[in-house]
Amino acid sequence: MKFCSRCGSDAVTFSIPKGDDRPRHLCSNCGAIHYINPRVIVGVLPYLGDRVMLCRRAIEPRRGRWTLPAGFMENGETSEEGALRESWEEARANIRMDDLYSVYDIPHINQVYLMYRGELTDTNFGPGPESLEVALFRKGEIPWPEIAFPIMHKTLEHYFEDSQLGHYPLHRGVISRKL
Repeated sequence: MKFCSRCGSDAVTFSIPKGDDRPRHLCSNCGAIHYINPRVIVGVLPYLGDRVMLCRRAIEPRRGRWTLPAGFMENGETSEEGALRESWEEARANIRMDDLYSVYDIPHINQVYLMYRGELTDTNFGPGPESLEVALFRKGEIPWPEIAFPIMHKTLEHYFEDSQLGHYPLHRGVISRKL
């Protein structure tokens, strides 16, 4: 950080504020402490019967790979509202939301994922501006090697295991950097 977003000063340092335990960007001019916090990603695992809906990404990162509809939560919305918005933006999907389904921390990229399960209310869906195509897949049809992100892979694995049991508990975990 080179300039303070509060006062515009270039008197920003990186040091530990009094009473804190880790370095932060500090403005020597106005005293603002600039916290940098993880980004929250919200999404949905849309299902219809024994199939799930995936979107082929039209944007980077991982353009051309398949994913569940998800994206950054916006200010002023709940996580559920954000997940529904992302489903509409990426797949023009109408969804009846179920419960929160998975929560994953990805500390090496400062992200937290909140994924819901949601039932498609109809088959009137299609690619939005961030998707090349949208399709329904049964477990055996999932293009597993082409899944864009580890969090989506894990969420899909949980879903197909849970659907055999007819029970959908909340899944939590940490996705670590691959070595």
